[in-house]
Formats: sequence, C-alpha cells, structure tokens
Amino acid sequence: MKKIITILRDNYETVLLVTAAVFLLLALIKPQIQLKQEVHNYLLLADVSQSMNAEDMKVNNQVVSRLAYTQHMMKEVVKTSPCGTYVSVGVFAGESVALLFMPLEVCANFDIITDTIAHLEWRMAWKGDSRMTFGVKSAEGIFEYLNIPAQMLFFTDGDEAPKANGINKLDISNVRIGKNVIFVGVGGHEAVPIKRFNANNKWVGYWGTDAAAESAGGGIMYNDASKDDPDPPVAYAEFDRFLSKQDVEHLKDMTSEIKGQYVEGVDKPEFYTFIQSQTPAAKFVTDYSVRWIFLVIAALLVLATYIPDILSYRFDKRLFKRLI
Repeated sequence: MKKIITILRDNYETVLLVTAAVFLLLALIKPQIQLKQEVHNYLLLADVSQSMNAEDMKVNNQVVSRLAYTQHMMKEVVKTSPCGTYVSVGVFAGESVALLFMPLEVCANFDIITDTIAHLEWRMAWKGDSRMTFGVKSAEGIFEYLNIPAQMLFFTDGDEAPKANGINKLDISNVRIGKNVIFVGVGGHEAVPIKRFNANNKWVGYWGTDAAAESAGGGIMYNDASKDDPDPPVAYAEFDRFLSKQDVEHLKDMTSEIKGQYVEGVDKPEFYTFIQSQTPAAKFVTDYSVRWIFLVIAALLVLATYIPDILSYRFDKRLFKRLI
C-alpha cells in the first residue's frame, strides 16, 4: 500500500492528466441522465391560405411571400431553441387546424423538423376560405389531442375570406388555451395583390376581386386540378386585382378576446429572444446532459497539476524573505 502511495506521489502529474483524459473521453460520448424538468414545447402553426402567397416580405433582402417568410421564421425559432426544447408543426386553412407531427426534441430531430417546415405550401390547404376564429377553436382541440401543455405560435396575416363580421365570427371568449397562444403577425401593412397558382404550383396571375369573392363563399379546393381548366381565372387588369395586407386590428381583437398575445413577426434577434423568454409550457422526463460536469472535473484535474508548483513557489518566497 505504501509503495502504491509512493508511486502516486512521485507521478502525481501523470495520474492527474490521465484521469483528466478519461473524463474528457467520457464527455465525448454525450453522457445523459433522465430528469423531469420544465421545457419549452412549441406548436408552430402556419397559415397556408391563399393570402399567404402575397409577396410583401423580405428575407436576405429578397422579396418573398408571407408563407416563405413564415417558414424562415419557424426555422429560426427551431435554430435558436436550446436542446431539450420540443416542437410540433401544424397548418391552418379553412376553419380548422391539422397537426403534422407530435412534439419532437429539436436537437435529436432537427433535420426532420426543418425539412417539414421547408415543405409547407399553399396546396396543403383543404378549403378555400379562411375563418380564423374557427381555427382558434380547432386549435383548442389539437391541444387536447396533444395532452401536453404547449405554446402555440400562430403565424398568420389575419386576412380572412370572407371577412369576419357579426354573422360569421365565432365567439372565442371561452377558449381555454388563450394564455398559450401567440399570434405572430406576418405581412406588410400596405395592401398588395395575391399571386395565384395552378395545381402544378405554376404562377398564372393574380387573384381577381370576383374570384376572391367566389372562394369566400364556395370554398374552392385549390389543389384540385379539375378547377384549373386548364388554369384558374385571374385578374384581367391591375385595377381588378384583389388586395391583401396584414389585418393587425383583427389579430389584436382575437388576442384580446382569448387573452393571448400578439407580436409582429420581425426577423430580428429581439423577436427570437421574446419567443425563448416565454415561461416553459410543460414538464417532460428528458435526457439531461452531464457533459459539463465531466468537462469541469477534467479542467480541475489539469489545474491540480500546478498546485505543488504554486505551493513550492510560495514556500521558496517566504524562505527568501526570512533569509533577507
């Protein structure tokens, strides 16, 4: 035993450095433990109705549609979310919401989540009209299906067809998920025409005022090729184009009614900081990384190799002062 102690004492630097290397190797294998902890759980909901094809937003100084801008912001939310955050993605059209997948952890499923977002498009819409109050009510049902508290980020321009009024507006004051809903306003504040595409997603012109009125009443199935004939009708002149802008007033009215939140969808760090500053919505049993513990131990072991030198230096300094 004394021999072992002597060997360790004489080779303390080697022992400490080898031990530090072991902890570094352990850190490389991503050590984790199971813990129940509060986590962010986001339901990213994209409006895929026709008005989201209007091009009045910019990404990297390039003019893009509201839907493309929504996709960009959704991806940034995922990118800025720390590991341990959960995300699900859904779409809104007509009067209801559809969930594309259940909550997934962002780091382990980053490619799946961002690829799904990249493939969102207007042809996912199953109905031509857009009634947001009904959509909010439908989202409440999605929350019950998830059976897990979530923070819903509803990316939309708030532009309805037909326009909300006292007759077609649904009372949502009794919606229970209001505190978990954030309307993210997407779209400019100046009215612009809405691009219209055929079933092959080829741009054929702009929505006309008469076609927009038809869609409001009849709920055209935009992804039905038989409606193209060979292409859908479009505005025949610039003055005949149906114009759209972000309906901030309507979004704020719904926000007030359900006691939720509204935020302008601005592609700036402040927006993503606001999203990540929300109170964690759920508790999950998740993998908690203990890599930092191993790294700290390894660093302390390396620093420990200098302790004898430091003590020796202090002793020599005191002895030198005494001799003087």
